[in-house]
Amino acid sequence: MFATVLLLLVALCAQGGHGEEKREEAQRPGHVTVVIVGGTGDLAKKYLWRGFFELYVNKVKGGNTFSFYGGGLSPADKGKPALFEILKALSCSKDVSQERCALLKEQFLRLTQYRELKTLENYQKLAKDIEQDLKQEGMTEAGRLFYLSVPAFAYADIADKINSSCRPTSGAWLRVVLEKPFGHDFRSAQVLASQLGGSLKDEEMYRIDHYLGKQVVAKILPFRKENKKFLDPIWNKHHIERVEIVLKETLDAKGRIAFYDQYGVIRDVLQNHLTEVMTLLSMKLPKNLSNSEEVLNNKLQIFRSLLPVGKKQAVVGQYQAYKTEVQQELNKTKDHVSITPTFAAVLAYIDDAQYEGIPILMISGKMLDERVGYARIVFKNDIFCVQNHNSVHCKPKQIVFYFGHGSLQYPAVLVSKNLFKPVLKDAEWKEVTEHKDVNVLGLPISDYYVHTPKEQREAYSELISHIFAGRKNSFISTENLLASWGLWTPLLSSLATSFPRIYPGGAENGDLLDICVKGKEISYNSEVVIISNDQMGGTSAKGFQVMQGKFRGTDMVSAWSEELVNRLAEDLQEAAEAAVRENGVFHLALSGGSSPLALFHRLALHHFSFPWRETHVWMVDERCVPPSEAESNFNTLHDHLLQHVRIPYYNIHPMPVQLNQRLCVEEDRGALLYENEIRALVNGSSFHFVLLGVGYDSHTASLFPGSKWDEHGEKLVVMTESPAKPHQRMSLTFSAINQARRVAVLVMGKGKHELVTQLSRVKDNSDKWPVTGVKPASGTLVWYIDYDALLG
Repeated sequence: MFATVLLLLVALCAQGGHGEEKREEAQRPGHVTVVIVGGTGDLAKKYLWRGFFELYVNKVKGGNTFSFYGGGLSPADKGKPALFEILKALSCSKDVSQERCALLKEQFLRLTQYRELKTLENYQKLAKDIEQDLKQEGMTEAGRLFYLSVPAFAYADIADKINSSCRPTSGAWLRVVLEKPFGHDFRSAQVLASQLGGSLKDEEMYRIDHYLGKQVVAKILPFRKENKKFLDPIWNKHHIERVEIVLKETLDAKGRIAFYDQYGVIRDVLQNHLTEVMTLLSMKLPKNLSNSEEVLNNKLQIFRSLLPVGKKQAVVGQYQAYKTEVQQELNKTKDHVSITPTFAAVLAYIDDAQYEGIPILMISGKMLDERVGYARIVFKNDIFCVQNHNSVHCKPKQIVFYFGHGSLQYPAVLVSKNLFKPVLKDAEWKEVTEHKDVNVLGLPISDYYVHTPKEQREAYSELISHIFAGRKNSFISTENLLASWGLWTPLLSSLATSFPRIYPGGAENGDLLDICVKGKEISYNSEVVIISNDQMGGTSAKGFQVMQGKFRGTDMVSAWSEELVNRLAEDLQEAAEAAVRENGVFHLALSGGSSPLALFHRLALHHFSFPWRETHVWMVDERCVPPSEAESNFNTLHDHLLQHVRIPYYNIHPMPVQLNQRLCVEEDRGALLYENEIRALVNGSSFHFVLLGVGYDSHTASLFPGSKWDEHGEKLVVMTESPAKPHQRMSLTFSAINQARRVAVLVMGKGKHELVTQLSRVKDNSDKWPVTGVKPASGTLVWYIDYDALLG
């Protein structure tokens, strides 16, 4: 097979009449084996086979010989046809003639095989076949390249198989390419690095970040060096106003939810792509840009100089449809809530004399208004134009590394004409002098000097050529990786329980995601505007305001979930402060379920002046499980609220479902004990504030349909039966709830829309629709319903 291909190569070279190419062919540097593990997956289909075919086309002239293997878990009868379909779709670049491309593609297909790579025996068989082919064809081996296009959890096992059975001999090189994610946080990255280090040397590992293969990203350091005489005087805190590194996407996360919900936008984009760009912009210029060790050391110096990034240096969001996508793809129930962010803006500062005080913004998100990526350095402008405000001197001064897409549609480096005319030394780049009528980040394109690559190349193809050449300065070393996770892990930990701001997606986001930088902190710029239903004109909630109206004849507050929770938290604090002023104490009863979690986080993280020392917290209902178990309402309340606030332990009143080392046994009289405690401590048994939720069957507290609730008379606490496990519950009765001064019913999520519609039409019937039995005798009832539940 190899001999046939070599004859074809010689024939191709002869067709071109290049005697020099013939000599190179005779002086082959050796044979290279390429193995793509996961060779029929999406990444391989979209990018990898195209990149390796391009490498093959380019190296034909250099006389290299190749064999390619697509490895997968499927047996050959399934994997081989799938691989062949991928290879059939390959094409050449424009500069390769149609005839030549057809011949090269035919060769490539002949050189490519599918292999089942599941067991150690599979890898041993692969190694044996490689050795046998080399021997039969009398070829010298140059090296072996394994590209692991598989989930990260499989890396260590595959690396071990490669190490034990597939290492080349006779001085040939081994290169193993790893795709992100490289861990989930610092500790997991450290563990993965240690596992891989047991099988592979650091110089054999190529951790790929495809952003480093983008032509404009790869141009950052050369641009800085080529324009050193212009940039040295202004690349500092005295002249730079801010740095923005932005990657916006219009797509959602559909099809990737299983991965995305574990990682989110910070791990998926900011920790790697945007962080790498940030280091390239800010690191000390290496004397030799090709020296990977010097580049790495300069990057590490930046990581050491970065100030810690905490909760006050970040805002997060989540597009509205994400919750439903998670429920569908992960087969979750309708009340499942994910707080994984799909949008994030993070503020960083470098603590050194050159960059001190310069805000560095890293921003990325899905379902935004456009697809675009760029890094922008905005310079201070000390010129004020008294009359001619359109003068070039008064326009923004900025350098933009434009990664692609957006209004410009092609990668470019742009320099404001009021800064300097950049040097163009690279023969592979050109200056653009004829422009379309477009604006880029506030300036017409004609106000920039524009440099762009003469030929646009795909990032994976670029990096594959670097791997083949053994160039490591476009890849992530172990030290670099751990330094990056060291920066991001504390922030991720602090955001673990933060609820993201919900945004609708696309152009409808408006100014909802606009951010404000104040000192060393960042926040959303938009405030919630309180307006009434009349002011809304009875229209939809498109403006994202808080809407006040009526539901079932009582007051209703409605908004998008984040604003609704903020409003409820404010109302709750107002009620608490009023009760403390009047009585010196505030009695609050809280229900279980997932709906109150966002409220708990809001209270813990934003309402620092809440009068917790004067507050008594009671339970509306409880499952008959030990309080240490995750299903316990008290456990949830403790983990998400109580442990984060300064409330005296004797002010906390869990329901006594576990007495005498047993659960909810009638003779232990737990319900009566709790009722007596209420009567003893709560004046007139009248709670100041009761927070309820509503289940899909309209149950509230643990009062379920089908029971005769009026038979409980004046009892305040009873044992009930739930149709779902755990069946036994303890609950406040309608008598206890309806004696409260204020009752809030919180309803959130699209899954509750049908229920809200039904409740708006039915008459009071607490046996069939238990929540309709909530009718405070002398207090007030307010429904808090988010737009998802209200409008569907």
